[in-house]
Amino acid sequence: MIHPVHVDDDVLRTAAPVIQRGTTVLLDDYSAFGRTTPTYGRGGLASQAALRQALCELEGGEGAELYPSGLAAVTGAILSICRTGDEILICDTIYGPTRRFATTTLADYGVSARYFPAAIAMDDLAAMLGERTRLIVLEAPGSLTLDMLDVPGVAALARERGIFTLIDNTYAAGVLFKPLAHGVDISVQALTKYVCGHSDVFLGSAVANGEAAALIKRGSRSMGWAVSADDAYLALRGLRTLHARLARHGDAALEVAAWLQGQPMVREVLCPQLPGTRGHEIFRRHFSAGNGLVTIVLNGPEMAEHAFFNALRLFGLGFSWGGFESLAIPCNGQIRQRSFAAQTGNPAIRLHVGLEHTADLIRELDGALCAFAAAADGNTHTGTGQPAGQTGASTRPGRGAQEDSAT
Repeated sequence: MIHPVHVDDDVLRTAAPVIQRGTTVLLDDYSAFGRTTPTYGRGGLASQAALRQALCELEGGEGAELYPSGLAAVTGAILSICRTGDEILICDTIYGPTRRFATTTLADYGVSARYFPAAIAMDDLAAMLGERTRLIVLEAPGSLTLDMLDVPGVAALARERGIFTLIDNTYAAGVLFKPLAHGVDISVQALTKYVCGHSDVFLGSAVANGEAAALIKRGSRSMGWAVSADDAYLALRGLRTLHARLARHGDAALEVAAWLQGQPMVREVLCPQLPGTRGHEIFRRHFSAGNGLVTIVLNGPEMAEHAFFNALRLFGLGFSWGGFESLAIPCNGQIRQRSFAAQTGNPAIRLHVGLEHTADLIRELDGALCAFAAAADGNTHTGTGQPAGQTGASTRPGRGAQEDSAT
């Protein structure tokens, strides 16, 4: 049959939401033209609507838009706010691909960008604001080095000047920190990370209040952003266990970070949820807990970091985070792209602590630190059966750099 068979409206209730796929929306009669919304599947059907509603409830927003990736959520929201001739100010510790977007595409549209350090005083930030400043873009904790900044202070300053604020809130997953409640206009997430939670979905969201909510809605419709019903369903499924998973990640990361803090080959632990680390006082004021991210700076030369990575087995070597698995990446290459980067020559390594047993992860990190120490001392072996100078291909899966790294 070419035409669809009628299906009764009474659908059996299930614990999981309905997945509604479709491009064409069939209207009841002529009078529905112009008054039925949505009239086309790109605007989202039942699955997408349920996810948008859930995200508004989670983050305390009036409107939510969905995007096919976290980066698309950032870029789509920025393009919805900014116009030719505008200027945006960006925290220097922002996600690397966001910086690339500002330097390339946004510049092509006639929008300029300037950067400020996360530790900037509010008076100094106020001095940077001008008539062309349209938007301030934040991320807390900052990408890779997990720097903290005074988000409520920035939001209050921007509101006084009639300037919009946007924060990449992926670290908090809409749970650990509520930026909209602190005056931020737009909260963006890579739902790819903790919300979906299983390293198998690309998805992003922007949740906003007031005029910003209207602008991102208009921009999303105008630019044709759309996500599939299946991906929206997977995000809804992830939301059901988000709080439980996030708590486990945070507790495990805190345990691992505390152990790392006492290791002689670790120069510094960057983990704001850990007492005594940089940014902890600001973190404690505004965040309810931490997630699974920990960055360490090692005591030794950057040229020896290969030995640390090659000794890992439970920690996968791969970009992204927020899934069930533990991951590790080198950071120095991306940190050097910043305007206010501190060049120490020591390797910085970001860990995502997954859901494995922490005792097993600590045991593996202990071996990796021993391998690094041996390589740093110039010994002939790393302690893992590989020569200290070996930097070629590894037998472990997933090796190799990625140009478009999702950090």
